Amino acid sequence: MLDSPTYASCQGGYTVLRFHAAWRVVFSSTGDLVSTRGFYRFFLERAGRSLRLMLDSFAAVFLPSDCRVCAQPLVHLARLPVCELCLHSLEAAHVTRCSICGEAVAPGAADELCGVCRRVPPHFDFAISYGVYDGTLRRLVHLLKYERLRPAAKVLGEKLAGVIAANLRLHGRSMLVIPAPLHRSKQRQRGFNQAESIARVAIKNLGNSALELHTGNLRRVRATVSQTGLTRHQRRENVRGAFVLTAAERIRDRSILLVDDVYTTGTTLNECARVLRNAGAKEIVVATVARVYREALAVVASENARDLAAATMKAAG
Repeated sequence: MLDSPTYASCQGGYTVLRFHAAWRVVFSSTGDLVSTRGFYRFFLERAGRSLRLMLDSFAAVFLPSDCRVCAQPLVHLARLPVCELCLHSLEAAHVTRCSICGEAVAPGAADELCGVCRRVPPHFDFAISYGVYDGTLRRLVHLLKYERLRPAAKVLGEKLAGVIAANLRLHGRSMLVIPAPLHRSKQRQRGFNQAESIARVAIKNLGNSALELHTGNLRRVRATVSQTGLTRHQRRENVRGAFVLTAAERIRDRSILLVDDVYTTGTTLNECARVLRNAGAKEIVVATVARVYREALAVVASENARDLAAATMKAAG
């Protein structure tokens, strides 16, 4: 409780009460609270906690909902219907990566390059991703893209910001951030571009870095069929000519951060990078939240086979 007032005085229609605790509470002539720093903060903290508990209790009883990942009942009212345990389960991928495309490679691979990059290097300089496109991360991407739960972009954007900060020296480095564009029919159907939503959150979380969101220049002018089930050659032909720049001169001699939600085969992002490179981009880095590691299972199988063979030889010897 507040101490007893030392005095009260009337100043211009307001009554000022002074307390030993050095808090100042100002009431207007109508009895409304006008200003107080300490008391206002104290009130908001207490009221905020009480209100949150009340809302959580109300939601649990009258608006029961389950986590959209693990299906367990939610105990907190939130814009994103995903429980804290699932959100805390998100983790970065732990694989040895190709130094160019980021694909999983066996430890000690020659030049740390995957077979594809050794044969045909991509048009971008290198690619970075936060985690494996699986489990909770995959579900969050689907909640954003297909169920239009846009608060999921906040979580995904924060994860993307972390991987960007860990892999790029951003201090004093100017880069254009270009989200992979959707065809206008797809964006009209979805209502937003998930890559752009994620990029905006990432830039905000990176603070005062010299990252500039650059949209509307790289455009997808041709709708394409799903890449699922297509051969590598068919995938390249499917996206060939699908992207154009409306102001190529703005790309010349610039460093580009090309952002998307998922790196699947890399064909679409590589075609975007080809268009940007032809316009004179001096550096292109691909950054995605999730990554499909096509060779990861083969790498794990190879390591397991090697360990088994070594164990067998040791036992026989």
